[in-house]
Amino acid sequence: MSITVTVNGVKQACNAPADMPLLWVLRDVLGLTGTKYGCGAGLCGACTLHVDGVAVRACVFPLSGAEGKTVTTIEGLSPDGTHPVQVAWKLEDVAQCGYCQPGQIMAAAALLAKNPKPTDDDIANALAGNLCRCGTYQRIRAAVNRAVTLRKAEKRA
Repeated sequence: MSITVTVNGVKQACNAPADMPLLWVLRDVLGLTGTKYGCGAGLCGACTLHVDGVAVRACVFPLSGAEGKTVTTIEGLSPDGTHPVQVAWKLEDVAQCGYCQPGQIMAAAALLAKNPKPTDDDIANALAGNLCRCGTYQRIRAAVNRAVTLRKAEKRA
């Protein structure tokens, strides 16, 4: 069965079972390995991506749920890595082991798209489901706040 999904701006006909988790479609069928496998139960957030702009857990989100929708992975957030969240991540030196970072960045980008001026509590709540085994939460919060500042500067320019 072929299900059509737009991934990172490219319409894709995916020949995979409708109930296959979107994570495996992306990684194994389409070769997009930026989205990580963590727990496989939607609990750790390593597989976070956007479906129609909403952050979802790809490990428990079926391919059929993405039919006709727009999926954005970490590879598609910004082709050149200049999304304000990605830039802030580098400036704040967030990554330690880096495994959770794609999911963290996608969750942060979804937050800022919905709430351009989040408080520290907003950030903590929005990213509470994204676990970092290295414990870089303070740097993550600093990066999200820096991304807010970078976005404001972009809008003024």
